[in-house]
Amino acid sequence: MYIDKVYLENFRNYDNQEIKFCDNINVIYGDNAMGKTNIIESIYLCSMGKSFRAKKDNDLIKFDKDNCKIQVDFQKKDRTGNITCKIDKQKTFFVNGVKQNKLSDIIGKINCIIFTPNDISIIQDGPDNRRKFIDMMISGLRPNYIQLLNDYKNVIEQRNNYLKQIQNEGKPSEILDIWDEQLSTLCSKIYEYRNSYVEKLKSKIEDIHSMITGNSKEPEIIKLKYISTGDTKEKYLNNIIKSRDIDIVRGYTNVGIHRDDIIIYINHKPASRFGSQGQQRTAILSLKMAELQVVSDEIGDSPVLLLDDFMSELDEKRRKVLLEKIKENQVIITCTDKIELKEDKNKKFFFVENRKIG
Repeated sequence: MYIDKVYLENFRNYDNQEIKFCDNINVIYGDNAMGKTNIIESIYLCSMGKSFRAKKDNDLIKFDKDNCKIQVDFQKKDRTGNITCKIDKQKTFFVNGVKQNKLSDIIGKINCIIFTPNDISIIQDGPDNRRKFIDMMISGLRPNYIQLLNDYKNVIEQRNNYLKQIQNEGKPSEILDIWDEQLSTLCSKIYEYRNSYVEKLKSKIEDIHSMITGNSKEPEIIKLKYISTGDTKEKYLNNIIKSRDIDIVRGYTNVGIHRDDIIIYINHKPASRFGSQGQQRTAILSLKMAELQVVSDEIGDSPVLLLDDFMSELDEKRRKVLLEKIKENQVIITCTDKIELKEDKNKKFFFVENRKIG
């Protein structure tokens, strides 16, 4: 698939801007703070329903304006379409002009994968970032997964509120049985999704990493391991009940998929603790390329790649491997300098100056 056109109105620093892309390599270049990343952000917003960097939707509206609009026209093998996002007092999405009632109704229409320099936080930061990575990947492929996550969040909030009531008001602990049953059911369903997709990543990442590091003096072995407090409803329920006394004392739930982690190992050691900066960056490149292959397999098409200042993070060898692996995809790249691309592909360059695209 590919993005044909993006239209921005009062979005970030753009008043009115239309961008027509080619179906292969698109390079958006210019000085910092000119709005290059905003273009990638608008596409991601219409793909996943939210920004990958803004905490509040109102932050997306141009200063001194009351609303904004983004429209992304796309083409797939079997159809064309567009997604429109309007933000004023609330955020509303339209698919081919028809208002959508749920966020899950737009997800999966535009399949894209984003690479940013901040992706290294998946390795360097805590488990929350790694859970977020796998949850976003699954959500883009299985929109009903979003509802499972929302249901789980609601049950956790209700259970935690009642734990505080037990602690502060002496409410009976037996009532927790209701939430424990719901929690264990949701845990097992979410675990099945996560474990399935971690296994799919594992089937891709080792060969990719070997290709990137194969000519090094010390070839590296990469492994992924999914860690959870259970793998069936029964095990989750048993562990939740075992943790009940501790939960009451602490006032929050200690067992569940909100504690899961995905450990990335380099040469049998956790990359977060023992990997060098270079090893961590290579591991992230391998992980994102594995994600690309899994998504391609799942949708039977080539997702759009959004590379936000990512090429500058790669040496010549890693850049070559990346470009070789993504030759079937549409790529939208942001960078400060007009990079030279020797690949025999359809290419289009956009220069951003004074917050305008030429």
